Amino acid sequence: MANSHGFCQTRSFLSIASFFLFASCLAVLGQSADEPTSQETKLETITLGGGCFWCVEAVFQRLDGVKSVVSGYTGGTTPNPTYQTIKYGGHAEVVQVTFDPEVVSLEQVFLVFLKTHDPTSWHKQGPDIGPQYRSAIFYNSDEQKETAELVIKKLTDEKVYRKPIVTEITKLGTFYRAEDYHQNYYNLNKTQSYCQTVVRDKVLKFERLFKEYSVTNKKREEKKKKGSPKKDNEPGSGGE
Repeated sequence: MANSHGFCQTRSFLSIASFFLFASCLAVLGQSADEPTSQETKLETITLGGGCFWCVEAVFQRLDGVKSVVSGYTGGTTPNPTYQTIKYGGHAEVVQVTFDPEVVSLEQVFLVFLKTHDPTSWHKQGPDIGPQYRSAIFYNSDEQKETAELVIKKLTDEKVYRKPIVTEITKLGTFYRAEDYHQNYYNLNKTQSYCQTVVRDKVLKFERLFKEYSVTNKKREEKKKKGSPKKDNEPGSGGE
């Protein structure tokens, strides 16, 4: 009987331990499914309009620390805008840039944005004319707004541009993802005439002004260290 009693106690202890182990596993699984990971919580998103979104997208796809770039529309009043209708509803062509602030700061993101398009021209960028091509920053928080204002003030004080910076700074409303064929446009359509001239010039300007922040340049440096030959026109690169 003593042995039987001891066996029952052991079995009860194992049952309780199994229950708590099972509950712990469920908690972990629930956290994985419903809560963002620590890496995800560090990411930040800012929405920027600087002319044709093909250009802005191509630039930020080459900025180290950027995790994703999505082309879309915002800033207007009509719901569910399309590429054909945005000029009638007040929306702007924009990109949503998601980045890791531990790799590239918000200030640096704004500097890249303001120096790779003309922020002194409100509704015209190169051959593209209209309010849908306006220079605009759509912020998610007061911190983003304050940082944008400080960066613009800095560029103004340094007299980087002869004309005043007219970039709109507005709280983000609804962001509408653009049609699929607009996503990753430059990388998929490099032989298209607009890409070969307008978009490519923006990419080259970024590579020239922000070489130390360029993913393309970083890959080249890594290849040099490994002793592999340098190759231009790599997939996803600026081609220069």
